[in-house]
Amino acid sequence: MIYSSLKTSQEFNMNIMSLPTSPQFQNYIDAFRIGKMGTYFWNSAFVSVFTVIFTILFGFFTAYILARFKFPFRNTIYFMFLTGMLIPIHGLLIPIFVEFKALGLLDKRITLIFPYVAFNLSMAVFLFENFIKSVPLDIEEAACIDGSSSTSTVLRIVMPLCMPVISTSVILFFLGAWNEFPFALVLLKSPALHTLPIGLTNFNGQYTANYTQMMAAMVIVIMPVLLVYLAFSKKVMQGMTAGAVKG
Repeated sequence: MIYSSLKTSQEFNMNIMSLPTSPQFQNYIDAFRIGKMGTYFWNSAFVSVFTVIFTILFGFFTAYILARFKFPFRNTIYFMFLTGMLIPIHGLLIPIFVEFKALGLLDKRITLIFPYVAFNLSMAVFLFENFIKSVPLDIEEAACIDGSSSTSTVLRIVMPLCMPVISTSVILFFLGAWNEFPFALVLLKSPALHTLPIGLTNFNGQYTANYTQMMAAMVIVIMPVLLVYLAFSKKVMQGMTAGAVKG
């Protein structure tokens, strides 16, 4: 894909497997200038970043309450969050479209953040709840004796200890929001709000496709998430298994 993005259309059509005779970066320029990849890149970054922030915040505080406090229907609430991971999210596409249309939430910059956070919240609660249970309660009690407030203890002691899970959540939720296509296609109509997965379809015509520009656009799409994943790949398994095994 990378070396095909450096070819001319003529070179690509003659032999798709050969290396480019003279690397051309015009495809990348055209992808930004003609394909509007800059606009789509910003839209995807906006949605993905805020999805990650809200999901981690809501997931952490919900999981902390479920892990540290005993109250009526606690197990029922936790079971409902776990059940959310079993629901095929794309089966809810039409109901969400109807609901968003009634609420006037279609085709807005914040439209995609709501379903993305909702669908990721179950996994976030599951990861954080299991990890917080493995954090000794004595640490929080010692902080309380030293005069730390409950809020300060949670934010300054418990949350930093959850960095393995936070790192994992950032990677998983960012990748999910960055690559999501069906909801972005159905809930957004304005081209100015389209995300990168939808932007890639612009390089396909009804009868033909500009493959070299498409390859350049795909490289632009995957490079940020690929670099992030390679940098934090060890954190994924560490966070997924954190708190899962005791003893």
